[in-house]
Amino acid sequence: MADSTDTIAAIATPAGRGGIAVLRLSGPACVSIAAELTGTVPESRHAHFVAFRDSRAEVIDRGLMLYFPAPASYTGEDVLELHGHGGRTLPRLLLARTLELGARHAEPGEFSRRAFLNDKLDLVQAEAVADIVDSGSRQAARSAMRSLEGDFSRKIDAVVESLIRLRVDVEGALDFPEEELELLETGGLKQGLVECLEQLRRLLENAERGGRLREGLRIVILGRPNVGKSSLLNCLSRSERAIVTSVPGTTRDLIEEQITVGGLTVNMVDTAGIRETGDVIEREGIDRALNAAATADVILMMRDAGETRDTALPEEQMQRLHGAGEVIIINNKIDLAGEEASLQYDAEGRPVIGLSATTGAGVELLTDRLLELGGGEDDQDVILARGRHMDALRRAVSLLEQSLVRLEEHITLELLAEDLRVAQSTLGEITGEVAVDDLLGEIFSRFCIGK
Repeated sequence: MADSTDTIAAIATPAGRGGIAVLRLSGPACVSIAAELTGTVPESRHAHFVAFRDSRAEVIDRGLMLYFPAPASYTGEDVLELHGHGGRTLPRLLLARTLELGARHAEPGEFSRRAFLNDKLDLVQAEAVADIVDSGSRQAARSAMRSLEGDFSRKIDAVVESLIRLRVDVEGALDFPEEELELLETGGLKQGLVECLEQLRRLLENAERGGRLREGLRIVILGRPNVGKSSLLNCLSRSERAIVTSVPGTTRDLIEEQITVGGLTVNMVDTAGIRETGDVIEREGIDRALNAAATADVILMMRDAGETRDTALPEEQMQRLHGAGEVIIINNKIDLAGEEASLQYDAEGRPVIGLSATTGAGVELLTDRLLELGGGEDDQDVILARGRHMDALRRAVSLLEQSLVRLEEHITLELLAEDLRVAQSTLGEITGEVAVDDLLGEIFSRFCIGK
């Protein structure tokens, strides 16, 4: 990305019809460009109603101009915002005029990158800006806003501070060997390691839940033919997305539908009924169903209410799903079996929900469970994490687990000190305390223009 000493410009509002469009500039030439464009030298944080003029002094548009001088701005540099009419033509003409006056077109994420480089945001907060723009549900937007406000960063910083205290103790004992025995005998070092590890594990758990919230839960519906898989998809999506008939084998390929359940984005996959069949096409559909389930976050294992089998699938197919996502057993058609909606648990601790995909009875029990798995609407602990966050947290957890083993096996403190140093550095990757240009380029290249 180019040097931040130049001035960048971009349209910050979406293309297409709209009441207004906003053009943003950041850099040292903001004031001179504003004066040339409008004939007015902007006052700090004052809304000017002006005419935007081209090189022949003809009016391009009329609107508002706002100026935010450095360092009290989003990027930490001089920032200029030009608010004009929406649509496709006028915003582009206004952008072209600012480029004539010395600005250059901003690259994806360049405004947020400058904010990061000028210490206005840490890396987690900068990513949260993009997550707010891309959020597909209420929960995702709220979680992203908490990260933008610094909630995730503060939790990382708290663990880092604990690690620093442990490093001080360990490295002090290395410098003064007579203190090493006291450090080990008091048990304070082990207790500190355990507490740090518990903090990190909670963070990782909440980050993994937030990762599912960010991407949307992937849910695969499995079961024998005619247990109501397609009816459940239609019920949850409130549309006739899947064909429902009494003929076994109607669904032969995967049917994927992104829906919203209680404000949570869910990627639902309806599948072919699992049974023994000589139909080559149907067998392929069954194989695809099992492959999809093996990578799902949640598997809805459907069977008819009153079914006496222990599972909804033959044992051979169940073996293929060993180690897959959370399994929820659905006893469908309670209306036909004369049963009430219910939530119970089987011997393995799996939820067993009795419902009717036709009448809707008991479906709220399922949606409540899905909301819990995806990060409940009122859960303030869920972190809208990205893959790199979870990778760093897992590496830090592994290092602290290794440190505990070293401590219990009385392995030299030098190795334990190195584990703690690397763990601290690993957490620094999350907030950008430790950052490399390649990582920054990858992160900000995925932002939209104008952010």
